[in-house]
Amino acid sequence: MTSEGRGLWITLEGGDGSGKTTQAALLAEWLGAQGRTVLHTREPGGSEVGVLIRNIVLHHRGEVAPRAEALLYAADRAHHVATVVRPALQRGDVVIQDRYLDSSVAYQGAGRVLDATEVRDLSLWATEGALPDVTVLLDIDPSEARRRLDADDKPFDRLEAEKEEFHTRVRDSYLRLAAAEPERFLVVDATRDPEDIASVIRARLSVLL
Repeated sequence: MTSEGRGLWITLEGGDGSGKTTQAALLAEWLGAQGRTVLHTREPGGSEVGVLIRNIVLHHRGEVAPRAEALLYAADRAHHVATVVRPALQRGDVVIQDRYLDSSVAYQGAGRVLDATEVRDLSLWATEGALPDVTVLLDIDPSEARRRLDADDKPFDRLEAEKEEFHTRVRDSYLRLAAAEPERFLVVDATRDPEDIASVIRARLSVLL
């Protein structure tokens, strides 16, 4: 997707509790102040179809087989890119997206112990090879992330409720992905002050904008 359209596509990745929502809001505010048209979206759940899939993969009471889970995420992704992301980029919008295929590689590949390459290839097939311009990885230790989630006092979804070993595999996978694609990834320590993190992200994006 980097070569398609006239817009800019930014994805935010990281473990649950890493602060993606906060950084997405700060980034959207900064871009809006520059007169850019911003679309803030997420996966799963960035379309009407995606909302239905999100309810299954995050809130279904009962087991979902790992491969079925990976396929559901890919189905959401296929529809989301085709109906929401690609049209926005073709309009010249800036798309800020909470999670994309790197989440599937980390959570279903490493977390669920599936083949990471197969999971990635599935998403690339589903989206016709679409990749963002920049992926911001908010890196955080799983124990610190859990402390933040506990402080929110909200019910955990299916993935948040997984044990620390699961989230450690997820974090390690994210860091491997970032090391393999340094030109796309920006890794930021998620324990830093939110405004400091936002400044680092803005510096990276200023070059592209």
